[in-house]
Amino acid sequence: MSGVTAVAGAVRLVHPAPAIAVTVLSGALGAILLAQAGRPIDASWLATVAAVAGSQIFVGATNDLVDRNRDTAAARLDKPLAAGDLSPGAAVWVASFGLAILLAASLRLGETFLLLGLAATGSAFAYNLWLSRTPFSVVPYLVSFGILPIWIAVGVGVDPARVIAAPLLVAPFAAAAHLANAVRDFDADAALGSRNLAQLLGHERALRVAWALALGVGVVVGAWLVVASPVSLPAVALGIIGLLAVAQGVRGPDALWGGMLVAAVCWTAAWALATA
Repeated sequence: MSGVTAVAGAVRLVHPAPAIAVTVLSGALGAILLAQAGRPIDASWLATVAAVAGSQIFVGATNDLVDRNRDTAAARLDKPLAAGDLSPGAAVWVASFGLAILLAASLRLGETFLLLGLAATGSAFAYNLWLSRTPFSVVPYLVSFGILPIWIAVGVGVDPARVIAAPLLVAPFAAAAHLANAVRDFDADAALGSRNLAQLLGHERALRVAWALALGVGVVVGAWLVVASPVSLPAVALGIIGLLAVAQGVRGPDALWGGMLVAAVCWTAAWALATA
């Protein structure tokens, strides 16, 4: 195994697309909250973003570690452990590195921040260990992403009440993300006897529910942007772009997954502009 292969495998191990998306969105949310409080980006913002990044590294790496035998049985050569591009020992080091970043970054931000981070990360780890193969597979998504806005607010030192309503929109979007992601692996999961929520709903129904949930969130966000005073035309435009990105996801799970990532960025930016 060459060094280049191992490095590439380590990057794929942490599921870079969703990891980067969650980290960037967390950083954007933190920056928005600071701007609204009249404060510049500071060391607390940097530590908060680092903690989220560490959590994402840990969650992604442990996901592939737990599933390595199942991925091998399903011939998932896109997975670095199943393809032999990375050893399990190296994957443990990557996961440990992510956890170390999370803990080190949390030291300066206080006990509440640390507990929230451990709760969000622990929920995702429970998904990796067991819940991902059960009818309760959506629960960790609801818990972890529901905690995320409050975690960010505490990290940057902003009153969590500022984002207390965020889980009401985050929850259905997180559920949609889970179903869209599970449908992408539907056949492999079915072959290995998984009983996750998407398997219980069936491929087409799970895709339709995911699409409807994500689109519903977009409609609510769009309605809020329209009634915001004063109306921000750039914010409305971004809201519409996000809505269209989700709408085209009716074509299939990969299209929906990509559209949801685009929508998350657009809607976060739209919220920033509308509340500036």
